[in-house]
Amino acid sequence: MAELAIHDLHVSVEEKEILKGLDLTIQSGERHALMGPNGNGKSTLLAAIMGNPKYTVTQGTITLDGKDILSMPVDQRSKAGLFLGMQYPPEISGVTNSDFLRSAINARREKPIGLFQFIKQMEGAISSLQMKSDLAHRFVNDGFSGGEKKRNEIVQMTMLKPSIAMLDEIDSGLDVDALRIVADAVMKSQEECDSGLIIVSHYARFLEYLKPTHAHILIDGQIVASGDATLVEKVDKEGYEWIEEEVGVQAKKEEKKQPVSLGACAVKQGV
Repeated sequence: MAELAIHDLHVSVEEKEILKGLDLTIQSGERHALMGPNGNGKSTLLAAIMGNPKYTVTQGTITLDGKDILSMPVDQRSKAGLFLGMQYPPEISGVTNSDFLRSAINARREKPIGLFQFIKQMEGAISSLQMKSDLAHRFVNDGFSGGEKKRNEIVQMTMLKPSIAMLDEIDSGLDVDALRIVADAVMKSQEECDSGLIIVSHYARFLEYLKPTHAHILIDGQIVASGDATLVEKVDKEGYEWIEEEVGVQAKKEEKKQPVSLGACAVKQGV
């Protein structure tokens, strides 16, 4: 059973503290919805876990199955079993999806994956996301629509079989049909891999499809409330004013957001 444990995490960006002592534990089979107003640290948390150099961990620990994640470079974190599905996936001209994914998979294995096994798995992943069969031969996200990029992130997740997967607003920009397709593929992938999930989303319908086992509200760099799926329903109906009044924590106003880019799945250094 995989376990990602975060304890007393403090993270700064350009000497400005964003996360202020965050604690969270995610285990195999669990689905954690991470909610909160924009600009309060949700994407910062995921970026810090994956090792984005823009984010500086000043205090605290992050371990995966007891191993110190903070001491690992980005590619090693991916090989250890972490995956980040990004809100703004980058384009990689000149590298096909099949070449990228086969290299990423082989970087995690002692023995390279067989060609026919790889083709079968990729065809299955592409089919589950209802994407065109030529996806394998297209350059990574090059010329993709916003919805195609998001689906391609889940193709990568399905192929890489992470022990802990993090999805950062992967639902943004998806229409109703695509939303259900992506949610079904995420659930199927988790069931096959028994992975743990962290889902950042503002869309109640997406979270309804994913049926979170845990839900958390993050305000001003701290988790101020935790519960089950009923917490998602409460936020959908009432917003966040009630939690600010009950806890006495004021949500930060949103600043202009910069796209978080580590390269798809954070495995570029190993590809």
